[in-house]
Amino acid sequence: MIAIIDYSAGNLRSVARALDFLGIENEITDSPEEVAAADAVIVPGVGQAASAMRNLEKAGLVEAIRKSIKNGKPYLGICLGLQILFEKSAEDDSKCLGILAGEVVKFSSDEVKIPHIGWNPIEFLETPRILDGIESGTPLYFAHSFFGVPRDENLIKATTTHGEIFPAVVNQENVWGVQFHPEKSGKAGLRVLENFAKTI
Repeated sequence: MIAIIDYSAGNLRSVARALDFLGIENEITDSPEEVAAADAVIVPGVGQAASAMRNLEKAGLVEAIRKSIKNGKPYLGICLGLQILFEKSAEDDSKCLGILAGEVVKFSSDEVKIPHIGWNPIEFLETPRILDGIESGTPLYFAHSFFGVPRDENLIKATTTHGEIFPAVVNQENVWGVQFHPEKSGKAGLRVLENFAKTI
């Protein structure tokens, strides 16, 4: 079973519906006990880093997520769920989970519209399991104003461009993060979720 973390934000129902469509058992939860019992964790996107961290902390989910990752269970962070993996975010100067070394920054270009909303092709730097069956250059759906920058560039598995090049997919062992929204990205997005489920 995949636990979809409910932190009072995010596209919870959209992610759950996508997993249901794929026949993948899932449950939306804010229970640390259910997170501990789950085979994997997905933290969806949408929202602000500071409020997300406050809600996770209040529900006792920060430690539950850290323990799940430490125990080797797969984690998928979508958009904000990716961003809170880092040490800190420029959004409200928020301290985050600190699972990945690095920080979340805002777009620096004044020549493009922010937030970045729409379909962008992602370019593979390599082809990790989560991108299996998807071609480099495939468009996926983005909606964000910030993005994470790993201190170790080797964690970046795919990039895209919106005024500047930024990470679209990062991976460190059992931890995955995608800046795009697979639940809103059609067949390719469903393939990402299916590939993630296969890592269990």
